[in-house]
Parts: sequence; C-alpha cells; structure tokens
Amino acid sequence: MKAATPARDRLPNRTQMLAAFMSRDEAYDGIFIAGVTTTGIYCRSSCSARKPNPENVEFFLSATEAVRNGFRPCLRCRPDELGRTTPDWVRPLLNAIEEDPVRRWRDADLESFGLSPTRVRRWFKAHRGTTFHRYSRARRLASAKSTMDAGTAVTTAAFDAGWDSLSGFNEAFKGFFGSTPTGAARRQVVTVTCIPTPLGPLIAAASDQAIHLVEFVDRIRLDKQIRRIEDGLDAHFIPGSSLLLARLEVEIGEYFSGERRDFTVPIHPVGTEFQRRVWSALREISYGDTATYAQVARAIGSPNAARGVGRANGDNALAILIPCHRVIGSNGKLTGYGAGVWRKERLLEIETVSGS
Repeated sequence: MKAATPARDRLPNRTQMLAAFMSRDEAYDGIFIAGVTTTGIYCRSSCSARKPNPENVEFFLSATEAVRNGFRPCLRCRPDELGRTTPDWVRPLLNAIEEDPVRRWRDADLESFGLSPTRVRRWFKAHRGTTFHRYSRARRLASAKSTMDAGTAVTTAAFDAGWDSLSGFNEAFKGFFGSTPTGAARRQVVTVTCIPTPLGPLIAAASDQAIHLVEFVDRIRLDKQIRRIEDGLDAHFIPGSSLLLARLEVEIGEYFSGERRDFTVPIHPVGTEFQRRVWSALREISYGDTATYAQVARAIGSPNAARGVGRANGDNALAILIPCHRVIGSNGKLTGYGAGVWRKERLLEIETVSGS
C-alpha cells in the first residue's frame, strides 16, 4: 500500500518512511534519505532498485547526513543530485521576492501561495541560514540601499521599502549594515546567496568583479570569515543574486557531477601577502592530487613555515575554488577542515573517482 502524502511541515516517523521507501513513493523524495546497511548505499525514496529487508534500512534527513555516516550515493537513483536544484515548491516564492523585494511578507501571504509557514521557515533555515522573514527583511533593506546608491533620498527609500517611520528604518538599517544610511553610502555592496550541493548548502558572496567567499554554511567561525572579508573590502553583504553568482552555481554543479576540474569565475581572496602566496600555491595542486603542508611551504619558498601554511589554509574563504581540501598531513592523514573532515574526505573522493 502506498504511503500517505507527506505533511512536509513535520517529519515522518520510521513507519511512514519505511512504507514510502518500500512503495517507491516519489512524494517523499527530498524529505528523507534511506541508507542500506548491507551495501553501504543511500537512496531517495523513489529508488527503483530491489528493496532490502526492513531491518537493513536506516533513515537520514539529508544526503549530507548519510555521507557523514559512511554511505555512498546510489548510481541508479542518484540521491546526491537532490540537493543541486531549488525544489519546485519554493521557486515561485523566491521569484516573487526578487520581483518585488520591498514587499512585506506575512504568514498569510505564504499560505496564499499554498505554502506552510513552518515548512518555509525550515527550508530557509537549512538553505539560507536564516528564517524566511529575516531573509525577506534583508532583501527590503538591500533594495532600499540600492535605490539610495542610485541617488534616491533616504526618506523616500525608507517609505518605498515599506517602513512606516524614518526612525524605524534607520534603526533596522543600522542593525543590518552596521552603520546609518549616510555612513553606508561609502561602502561597496557584495551580494550573497546560497548554492545547494550534495554535501550541504554553500554560502557564496560576490561583488561585480569577483567571487570573495564560498563556504559551507555550517563551517566553524563562518561569521568571523564574513566580518574579515567585509572589513577587508570595506563592503556590506546583502542577500540577492547576480550573473556572476549564477555562473558560479553552474560551475559548482559541474564540479560535483565530475564534469569540471578547473573554475573560470574570477576570484579575489581577502588576506595578507603571506596568505595570498599560500592560496596561490594551493591552486597549483592538481585535481585529484594532494600535497602536505610542508610541501606547500617549500613551494612558496618558506620551508620552515608549515604551521603558517596550516593557519592560512584554515583562513581560506574560497572553499573548493582554492582547494585547501587537497592539503594533508605529513603522515598522509586528513587533518583539520573547517567544514568537517568528512567533507574533505568526500571532496577528495569525488576528484579521485572523476580523475581516474
């Protein structure tokens, strides 16, 4: 018997997930991942492969969690590709935000789209790192700043963006940008978005000229990285989209599918002269290869700076594009990685398989 259609604003229990998996129910694709302990493979709910015995099935809420527990993706149903695209149910909402970024959204508006506010909140927390209402508020502030940069008076921009008072707008603006509207005018704008991947979402930031940040959203000390880049560029990070970020998303998708080894998007890492030397050397490590910290130190002409190389490696804010995951310990072991050693292992595995 086919499982009941999932209520996506609450999680199914094991009985429901097992029934859905055994009946190949497509409605649960993206709701959970099934891991088969006898094969070490994880699948989407609708996988057409022969089903295992129920006691040999474990369930996870994401491909990321399955990989972290030692499972690899099924080659038939390709569950690792579930996270590469924005789900159809949320795309109209994202489009509506971009078409009218100053709109003030309420739960009733979401319900008019046929969406559960709880489901929307959970998706934005997982894939945008914030709640939906905070995200839409940030888009309103970003839109107001763009109009002010184009010459619109602060008062006009505030009311056009839906604020009822100038004092309320100034307070919200300062809370988000860290300065008043007048003070913010001197700083450049860096646009920030999230890019879905099989290993979890990436946060990416770009100016009109280059990519400045690519990091997994759960990376340790991500907030410190963002502040360092904002200060180094004298810039504000605002949510949104751009042609350069869209191009980056395409190239990231090609990398994870094994179709790309080198990135063509322009990058501008923010760091000291020593750090930039290290990061430049990291880009010389070939796809599918690794190097030790000592080898990188010798490559930059500082053979005694292996520890400094390690620190610069940890401060790299352009994950994958500057491949710090290719640096290993002198004993051949995978050492620290800000987004988790398990991700480092998976990235190297992708490159080894695709490069063979």
